[in-house]
Amino acid sequence: MLDSVPIPDLAESLPESGAGLCSGPMIAFRGVSIAFDGRAVLEDVSFEVNRGETLCVLGRSGVGKSVALRLLMGFLKPDAGSIQVEGQEITGLDEEGLRAIRKRVTMVFQNGALFDSLSVRENVAFPLRERGGLEEDQIQQTVERLIGLVGAEDAADLFPASLSTGRKRAVAMARALAAQPEVVLYDEPTTMVDPIIARRLGSLIQRLKRQLGFTSIVVTHDMRFAERLADRVLFLHQGQAWFFGPLPEFVASQDEHIQQFLTLDAYTLPLE
Repeated sequence: MLDSVPIPDLAESLPESGAGLCSGPMIAFRGVSIAFDGRAVLEDVSFEVNRGETLCVLGRSGVGKSVALRLLMGFLKPDAGSIQVEGQEITGLDEEGLRAIRKRVTMVFQNGALFDSLSVRENVAFPLRERGGLEEDQIQQTVERLIGLVGAEDAADLFPASLSTGRKRAVAMARALAAQPEVVLYDEPTTMVDPIIARRLGSLIQRLKRQLGFTSIVVTHDMRFAERLADRVLFLHQGQAWFFGPLPEFVASQDEHIQQFLTLDAYTLPLE
């Protein structure tokens, strides 16, 4: 189970990243704008994430939350503005340069984005083999630790098609960790999973931050999930960074759009 799995010597089992500490923000968006078919999705958006911090990106569907992650991964190019990873501008990088960034910044997609033809074990081993530098027994030891970390030992030899949505996301997290990133991006990790799985995924993200020092950006519409994880909040509304700051200030804000979001999030359908 995800809640009870320890993280003993995971750090020692992963390859060295060689990354140094940065004095400025780990991630920085400065005046970023992007439009699709003439419709502004993000407009002059600025925020930053410090090393070891968890930023939760909140907002209704269609406000550009996932677009921000894809810009950071280099899957999309902004129309204007600057995006930096540890002070390095990434908007002008070619594909080779972006591959180097993606070794440091990895993303856990909503659908898991696992390789259907590979077992859980081989999916998790894939980035270790891609990176190189490890003997096969080291790869297998690391894979076993990572699979244990996300509570998927019983699914190690299964294929993604046989896994539930929540289990796919847990395995995708294990595969992301195998690349030993410095930043992990989570795109709506609780969508289409039951509350128990959502709680376990939240606990895992918390432990990764506490024990391994990961920097995280979590896109979510789930305020309860954000309250467990967020150091700071970015609230997107009508394509703009409507609020950026500490979670308690967001919850206490009297802004009508923020209050409407919080009220709708807290609403539950009455029992018949």
